[in-house]
Amino acid sequence: MKSGLVASAAVAGGSTSIAAAQTTQGEAKKGAKFNLKFAPHFGMFKNHAGDDLIDQITFMAEAGFMAMEDNGMKGRTVETQEAIASEMGKHGMEMGVFVAHTISWREPGLVNPDNHDAFLAEIEESAEVAKRVNATWMTVVPGFVDLRLDMGYQTANVVEVLKKASGILEPHNLVMVLEPLNFYNHPGLFLTKIAQGYEVCKAVNSPACKILDDLYHQQIQEGNLIPNIDKAYDEIAYFQIGDNPGRKEPTTGEINYKNVFKHIHEKGFTGILGMEHGNYYPGKEGEAKLINAYRSVDVS
Repeated sequence: MKSGLVASAAVAGGSTSIAAAQTTQGEAKKGAKFNLKFAPHFGMFKNHAGDDLIDQITFMAEAGFMAMEDNGMKGRTVETQEAIASEMGKHGMEMGVFVAHTISWREPGLVNPDNHDAFLAEIEESAEVAKRVNATWMTVVPGFVDLRLDMGYQTANVVEVLKKASGILEPHNLVMVLEPLNFYNHPGLFLTKIAQGYEVCKAVNSPACKILDDLYHQQIQEGNLIPNIDKAYDEIAYFQIGDNPGRKEPTTGEINYKNVFKHIHEKGFTGILGMEHGNYYPGKEGEAKLINAYRSVDVS
């Protein structure tokens, strides 16, 4: 990885040209930037760019993407993190979310005060990662419910630790975004709905604690996407994308993403929309179709 990052930085371009991804529709044009800050992730364009992370960033930039997200950023070496940040900077790309912690994926998560110290230590670590890679947002999932504890007490415990975490992040202008997840893919979690995320964020009352509205999860969990965006908008800092069913790119499922993106744009949202989904079609052709799908739902 280390040698590959250095070598690829010197040759970035040629083999990763977006020209290889053009289709008969002519939508995927080199240098044509998207109007919205769609953020792909590593592996999404590996059939064109290969396995090297720097080459993948170059391809994303040439395809017109202005941001990228990487859930696994915290687990990468410092050298790799710095190389990624440097390459993104060359292309003027913004860094999206990475996952800030592991502790709350172990039962019963942040509803149990016994887990709070470990979580806060991870937030301290993630603050350093965020500064290193020029990120603003980091994903937090509070974890599982405790069936032996009333939800009122669980909510109070979660709010308490998130207030402490906010105190760590506020001085650095960093933001943890709480992600409600759906019952079907992630049964038994504490945080599932946008309204619940709104309640928690209002109670924490910090610019460092906001909502990540993953539209795939919310379509499964409760639907009503646009009304919930409107009701919780002042606490939403980040969106993620995935069509349903299948969790693939827009236009492959039931969500009218063209209307959703138009609505978000008209509300004045200028942040990142993370492409947290798989590719519907395989190979290079599938990657080109994915790019064209985003062209078709981008705002004008």
